[in-house]
Amino acid sequence: MGKPKEPQSAKLFMSFITSGPHLFEKGLKDLCSIFGEADSISERFPFDFTDYYTREMGYPLFRHFITFERLIPLSTLPDIKQATNHLEEKYGTPDGNRQINIDPGYICLEHVILATTKGYSHRPYLRDGIYADLTLIYRNQSFQALEWTYPDYRQESIIALFNQFRKKYVIDLKSLREGAHCLC
Repeated sequence: MGKPKEPQSAKLFMSFITSGPHLFEKGLKDLCSIFGEADSISERFPFDFTDYYTREMGYPLFRHFITFERLIPLSTLPDIKQATNHLEEKYGTPDGNRQINIDPGYICLEHVILATTKGYSHRPYLRDGIYADLTLIYRNQSFQALEWTYPDYRQESIIALFNQFRKKYVIDLKSLREGAHCLC
């Protein structure tokens, strides 16, 4: 019989989509006030694989990926998604449209998980209306896309970025074992 144990803490990341750099800067400041200092902010990527957000948020849209210094318990992902939803509302227009989209997730040694409010066959329910989207798996020394992985997360440049995030996460885990930081 296996004995239950808590998994290692994870590397928190956010996908931040908006049309304006000023909204990104304001939203980033809010994220850091809630989740602690960012330790990585990606370059600005065009968000043009879908027009899903165009009517609501405008065009062109851009995305940054952000990781944070402190590691998180996996069980906090629904709380984090609720917090990012509140930020999206804060920056919404008077008619209720979003101007920013923030999708939180975490990086573990074996996979990348996104938080979502939409259930599907590959998205197990967590709690409080939040599901876990298994987005990438780590195999053969790199993250790999799955049949349902969003097209933008399939790009070589994004997979390379997440491989770099994972390398930093390995260093963070070593520091944690030596008694450093965890958002618990």
